[in-house]
Amino acid sequence: MKPVRVLFVCTGNRARSQMAEGWARKLAPPGVEVMSAGTQPNPQGVHPLAIEVMKEKAVDISRHRPKSLRELPGEFDYVITVCSEADAACPTLPARRERLAWHLPDPDQATGSEAEVREFFRRIRDDLEKRIRELFAGPPFAGAAP
Repeated sequence: MKPVRVLFVCTGNRARSQMAEGWARKLAPPGVEVMSAGTQPNPQGVHPLAIEVMKEKAVDISRHRPKSLRELPGEFDYVITVCSEADAACPTLPARRERLAWHLPDPDQATGSEAEVREFFRRIRDDLEKRIRELFAGPPFAGAAP
């Protein structure tokens, strides 16, 4: 049986899609393959605060790197854009089953004190966890999630 393939897409593949990939890898039921990519991958790497706040929840994304959509082989069953810019940049990116748009604010653009920016990253992290748990609780994933 072929795995169910899930792709998270944002512009830079630096924060939101990386956190989504981390959560999905942790929460996915068996037989689910998870990846993330960017429409314009950020050469600076995964945002350090994304790594830090995910580590607080025992999800390690420290070895992730921003990837281009062109680097990913094959088709995906679910394509989930986590920002409106990526949704607009690739309106025809196909999904075999469903394409979802989760328009979340970019934590990489957060302003304020260091504590306020860190808290913004945490809110996005927690929002992604909730959405991914809900995704895996529904068909075709229901009943198999950890």
